[in-house]
Amino acid sequence: MLGRDISVYGSSWRDPAVFARYVEESVAAARDDVMPPPGFVRSTTLWYVAGDTFIGRLSIRHRLTQRLLDWGGIIGYDVRPSARRRGHATAMLRESLPLARGLGHDPVLVTCDHDNVASRKVIEACGGVFEDRRGEKLRYWIATGGT
Repeated sequence: MLGRDISVYGSSWRDPAVFARYVEESVAAARDDVMPPPGFVRSTTLWYVAGDTFIGRLSIRHRLTQRLLDWGGIIGYDVRPSARRRGHATAMLRESLPLARGLGHDPVLVTCDHDNVASRKVIEACGGVFEDRRGEKLRYWIATGGT
């Protein structure tokens, strides 16, 4: 979803009103009484910060569609470029697993581009078990610790 957010908001993130609208949309995406936009599912967005510095974000989708089963998975994450290669993505993904379990997911599907070695290592470090490649995406399943 981050790619969509960038294309929708572009450089307007710096405008407090635009950012506030983005936050409202992110909060609404998790609410049962708000219909997600066509082609989207409800999701919970987590922001990771260090002090007042934004590190990254992670989305836990509440259900899988066929498209998400092939392409996106249950959990998607992104770390800002200046904070990469410091273990943040691994910590974010690992810490999100109990929350995903609380939403009824065990295991969770996490995907990455076939050429994204860093993301592949993050997924594997969190217990990801490779299932297959579909197009440009590698698909992994991670146990969330449920029974």
